[in-house]
Amino acid sequence: MTPTLERRRAERARENRLREALRAHSREIGEQAADDEELLALLASRRLALLGEASHGTREFYEQRAELTKRLIVDHGLDAVAVEADWPDAQRVNGYVRGDSGDASPEEALRGFRRFPHWMWRNTVVRDFIGWLRQWNDAQSPERRVGFYGLDLYSLSASIDAVLAYLDEADPEAAKRARGRYACFDHFREDAQAYGYSVAFELGPDCAQAVVRQLVELRERSIEAIERDGHESDALFDAEQNARLVRNAEEYYRAMFGRRVSSWNLRDRHMVDTLQALDAHLAQRLGHEPRIAVWAHNSHLGDASATEMGAEGQWNVGQLARERYGAHRCALVGFTTFQGTVTAASDWGGPEQRRSVRPGLAGSFEALFHETGPERFALHPNDPRLAKAFTEPMLERAIGVIYLPESERMSHYFHARLPAQFDAVLHFDVTHALEPLDPGARWRIDEVPETFPSGV
Repeated sequence: MTPTLERRRAERARENRLREALRAHSREIGEQAADDEELLALLASRRLALLGEASHGTREFYEQRAELTKRLIVDHGLDAVAVEADWPDAQRVNGYVRGDSGDASPEEALRGFRRFPHWMWRNTVVRDFIGWLRQWNDAQSPERRVGFYGLDLYSLSASIDAVLAYLDEADPEAAKRARGRYACFDHFREDAQAYGYSVAFELGPDCAQAVVRQLVELRERSIEAIERDGHESDALFDAEQNARLVRNAEEYYRAMFGRRVSSWNLRDRHMVDTLQALDAHLAQRLGHEPRIAVWAHNSHLGDASATEMGAEGQWNVGQLARERYGAHRCALVGFTTFQGTVTAASDWGGPEQRRSVRPGLAGSFEALFHETGPERFALHPNDPRLAKAFTEPMLERAIGVIYLPESERMSHYFHARLPAQFDAVLHFDVTHALEPLDPGARWRIDEVPETFPSGV
C-alpha cells in the first residue's frame, strides 16, 4: 500500500471515529439553547459566562446569547453584561438600562455606536435585549439592576471627552491639567491610527507619559474615595476606566506600526483588565463576587492556547480569564455555522452587506458538524468521551466584520483543538444575517447566491 493510500485510509478512519463520537455525545437542542438545562447548569456553575460568536453579523448567535443571558439574569442572579464594545458607547446603554439616562428608547440609547462597524451593536437583537433589560431593571431595587458595559479600546477621542466632562464637574483645576495632557492628541482626535504612525516614525509628539500621568491622578482620586467612603462612585469609576482606555489605546495604536508586542495581545489584555476592574467595582457595590456574562467573538473567547494564535505567541480574553480566575470559574461557549447569510463588509470602513456564507470547508469542524449532527445541537468537547476523539487540530471558521469568500481558506480559517478551546459549542447549520437598525442600501439588496465547491 502506498503512503498516499495509507494516509487516506487513516483519515477516513479518524473521520469515522469523530462522527461516531458526535452522534453519541452531541445533544440536539430546540429553538432556544436557553431551554437546554445541561448547558444552563454549566453556565450557572461558573462566575463568568463567556458567550462567543463565529461572526459579527449572524442573527442566531446574537439571539441565543441574549436568551441565555436572560435565563442567567432571571434564574441565577447574573449581575452584569460586558461586551466587545467601546466603554463610553456602552456606558450610554448602561445608563438607559439602569434608568439613569435621558434616552427615551433602546434605539436612542444605541446611537452612541456610530463608528464602523455600527451594526455589531446597533441591530434589532441588541435593541430588543436592552429593551427587555430596562423592563427587568425597572422592577428591581437600584443595587440589583443589571448593567451593560464595554470592554474594548478603540474610543480614544470619546474617552478623552468623557474624562474631561467628569473633571469639569468634579474638579475644574484637575480638568485644566487633564486638558493640557490630552492636548498632545489634538491633531489626531479623529484618526488615532495617524497618531500611531506619527510616533512610530518620529513625525509628531509622543503622548505616552501624559496619558499615564492622567490615569495615575484619577487612580489616586479613586483610592482616596475608597479610603474615605468605602467605595468609589460610579461616575469616578467611569472616568478612571476612560483614562485607562486612553492610556491603553495610545499603546495599542503605537504598536500597530512596528512595535514587537502584538497589538492583538494589547487589545485582549485591555479587555481582561477592564473586566477585572469592573468585577472589583461591582463587588464593592454589591458586597459579593459578581457574576458576569461576556459577549465577544469566538476568536477572543475561545482559549487561544488551543489554536494557531497561541502557537504564534498571541493570547486572548478566554485564555487570560482562565489564567486569572481559574478554568473552573469560567465557561467558554463557542458558536458555529455551516452556511447561510451574514452581515459584513467587503473592506474596512465599507458599507454593510447581506452576504452569502459559503458552506464549511472539507476538513473543518463546520463540515463535520453538518455531515454528522442534527441542524441544531450542543456538545461539551472537553467531555472525556468526546475529547478522546478530538485529539488532533481541525480547521475552524471565523468571520469578523469583513467577509472575503474569494479567499475563504486564508482569510477565515485557522486550526484549533476544540476540547481545550471551549467548554461548550453550539452549532446551527443554517444561519441568517443580523439586521442593522439603520441598514444601508447595499444591505437591503440580497446578494446573488452562488454555488461554491466545498473544497476550495
